[in-house]
Amino acid sequence: MKRQDSGLTIGIDVGGTKIAVGLVTPDGKLEAAARRESPATDSSAIVESIADLVEELRDTAGGEVAGVGVAAAGFVDRDRSTVLFAPNLAWRNEPIRADLESRLHLSVVIENDANAAAWGEFRFGAGADVDDLLLITVGTGIGGGVVIDGELMRGGFGIGAEVGHLRVVPEGRLCGCGNHGCWEQYGSGNALVKSTRLEATSSLLAASVLERAGGDVQKIDGPMISQAAAAGDPFAVNQVQELGGWLGAGIASLAAVLDPTVVVIGGGVSDAGDLLLQPIREAFGRLLTGRGHRPMAEIRQASLGNKAGMLGAADLARIPAK
Repeated sequence: MKRQDSGLTIGIDVGGTKIAVGLVTPDGKLEAAARRESPATDSSAIVESIADLVEELRDTAGGEVAGVGVAAAGFVDRDRSTVLFAPNLAWRNEPIRADLESRLHLSVVIENDANAAAWGEFRFGAGADVDDLLLITVGTGIGGGVVIDGELMRGGFGIGAEVGHLRVVPEGRLCGCGNHGCWEQYGSGNALVKSTRLEATSSLLAASVLERAGGDVQKIDGPMISQAAAAGDPFAVNQVQELGGWLGAGIASLAAVLDPTVVVIGGGVSDAGDLLLQPIREAFGRLLTGRGHRPMAEIRQASLGNKAGMLGAADLARIPAK
């Protein structure tokens, strides 16, 4: 894989609520950053905001920028050029690369946000010491990214590694994608909150969590559950352990296909640390195909936090689009 390892690049993480931009060195150091709210419902306004932020950081760099990488929460085509579909943005078959290149007169690459985060962790974070990595991001849903033999796996159409929509329960819960029984309906932050709220209505053990929520079940959220679990609350600990079990089971299925050296757990829910990682490891070890007769992937917590997508996108900007 040819790459340009000199000069600064700009990484951009575009989500439904914010656009974060960073000026990044070849070794992954963040030299400067900026952000603004995302005009998510207006496709042209999103591109204008990105271009304005890039110009702001280009001025900071004295004009010396080698390229731009955009991490977008959606399906991106194989050419890393067009956003085919973004569920939380007004992008439908949008030629983002061509639009930004014409505005900025810089080379631009577009990548799925979880793929970019996987690349960031592979290059500069929790997977920097291996050649094969599976990233699982646990937040509102479940995202994923895969690096095999030092190459980002994108699939035949560019939209591979949508692991959250692995079907784990036939005819299970309805997913936002339209299918039933997707993994993210059982192993995501949203799933954690839904199951906790449901059980809190009937379990005497939920008293402490309910107290934190002021007695209102609907005010129970992910950070509240994690904080209660960290404080040793048995009900909250059990909820996090159940989530970890679902995640470990899904990872075992993915490892049977991908055989990663390291599995990195990222996303907001990963802030629970070993409270989440330990049940993931236990379920993974119990359910992995051929367990006891094969090497087992190490499961690690992500180290770059919410900068992973930005840093990964900036680094991918050093790899010419095909």
